[in-house]
Amino acid sequence: MSTYTIEYKLVLPDRQKVSYPLQFDEQSIRLMNNIPGELPDWVKLNFQQCSHCPLASETNPYCPLAANLVNIIKHFDRLMSYDDLELEVITERRTISKTTTVQEALGAILGLVIPTSGCPHTSCFRPMARYHLPLASTDETIYRAASMYLLAQYFRKVAGKPAGLDLDGLKTIYQNMQILNTAIAERLRAASKTDSSVNAVILLDMFALALPFAIEESLEELKPLFSRFLEK
Repeated sequence: MSTYTIEYKLVLPDRQKVSYPLQFDEQSIRLMNNIPGELPDWVKLNFQQCSHCPLASETNPYCPLAANLVNIIKHFDRLMSYDDLELEVITERRTISKTTTVQEALGAILGLVIPTSGCPHTSCFRPMARYHLPLASTDETIYRAASMYLLAQYFRKVAGKPAGLDLDGLKTIYQNMQILNTAIAERLRAASKTDSSVNAVILLDMFALALPFAIEESLEELKPLFSRFLEK
């Protein structure tokens, strides 16, 4: 099995160093070896289960997304969302570093863990996770999400499946993410003593909430970049 690793290194406010070497299967883009042997009750599938979850507790006793958050959030339980820390992200080809807040750093990690966790509603974001861009701006994320979705439509067309150039399907994906983010935030409220983990999810949810309304406006602002393609 071919794998690759993206490592998040943090220096917390008390100078404690924390490392998350996240390993992924090269083919499936699934997060590997990140679920502890013992799981808390808040990870059970039927605890604050998403209203649109297609999984059944008889075959999936634990939420795959929540199970992959256990090892991630344990270092943040004593930190407040606005605390500063030093972040370094090491990928195959580059290293990115920044002094940032706990909630922004954790939000970046969650933006990688959530799509690769095995949750059926987040698997469509695995192409973005494969080419992970830590601490991306809103404009960068909209550009990447729209590009990913339209490339998916190309592959659907090549495969003989219905495909379209409108972005209604992308809007639906993000609307489903809003439902998921709400449920995950409730799980984390039960798991955490501070607000850092919950606020990280809230940041992601704010983007998911805004994107369906911002797609046309934001893409229109990007249109001048493609003027060369519109000449003929």
